[in-house]
Amino acid sequence: MNVKPKVLVVYYTQTGQLKRIVDHVLAPLEGKVDVTFEQLVPSEPFAFPWKKQTFYDTMPETVLQTPRGIQPLKVDVNEHFDLVILAYQPWFLSPSQPTAAFLQSEQGRQLLKGKNVITLLGGRNMWLNAQESVKKYLQQAGAKLAGNIVLVDKSSNLVSLITVLRWQFKGLKAATKYLPPAGVQENEIVTSARFAAPIAKALESGNWNGLQQELIDLNAVELIPNLILLEDRGIKAFRFWAKYISAKGGPAASSRQGRVTMYRSLLLPGIVVLSPVTIISSLIKLNLKKNDLQKEVEYYKSTSLR
Repeated sequence: MNVKPKVLVVYYTQTGQLKRIVDHVLAPLEGKVDVTFEQLVPSEPFAFPWKKQTFYDTMPETVLQTPRGIQPLKVDVNEHFDLVILAYQPWFLSPSQPTAAFLQSEQGRQLLKGKNVITLLGGRNMWLNAQESVKKYLQQAGAKLAGNIVLVDKSSNLVSLITVLRWQFKGLKAATKYLPPAGVQENEIVTSARFAAPIAKALESGNWNGLQQELIDLNAVELIPNLILLEDRGIKAFRFWAKYISAKGGPAASSRQGRVTMYRSLLLPGIVVLSPVTIISSLIKLNLKKNDLQKEVEYYKSTSLR
């Protein structure tokens, strides 16, 4: 009797979108693999929709990767799994706090040690810094990053910013007369089932070395070069503000709310101004240093860690 490959899915989602992506990716494997789901549960829940001040106050600890804890995992950390799928969202260009808490935890490290891992991201559009952090955590845990799948909102940067903030603060995802629906486009979610075939092949053969290229051939990671420059500038600004705000106290401390409000008032105008400037500068760099920027694109599409 054939033993089905065992797959563990570790995930955290507030809206359910990420779970839907996971379900569509795994749907063609139903009956062929044994799937266990481990939903990460924060010790103190993150309410959704967010209150605006709470959302911005969550930035410092997210960027500094000092997250609030999560409840103990239900899965046996010593159980054998042929594959772990880590499904997560970037928050403030960093891994979401529940994801970071999992990766930092002793249970998480034990569970990941020696495992093949596929990261599955569902978010707005910027994920590079978050994925670099996750790569480091996986390396420290002794896991092998075998593949990466990234589903993002393909609306323009400013349009997706408006729709995601509307979703976060008001809980409204549906399209309006002037705006598309928030989040990853439905067609992107439904067609993510195409990634099951190379995953099934790797599970069957036990050869994970060519998986990421096969996923890339199926457009698992699409990266616009100007987002590399935009995110590089953005994470530097976030790190400055994270240290500046946290210097006045911990999460929700009244002593730091003035600085949170200052950051909140500057963030959106900064993005609006920075986006077109970065597009222009990236076009210049693309022409002057095309090879260098293309190397960056290829690196971020890969599973390697420099």
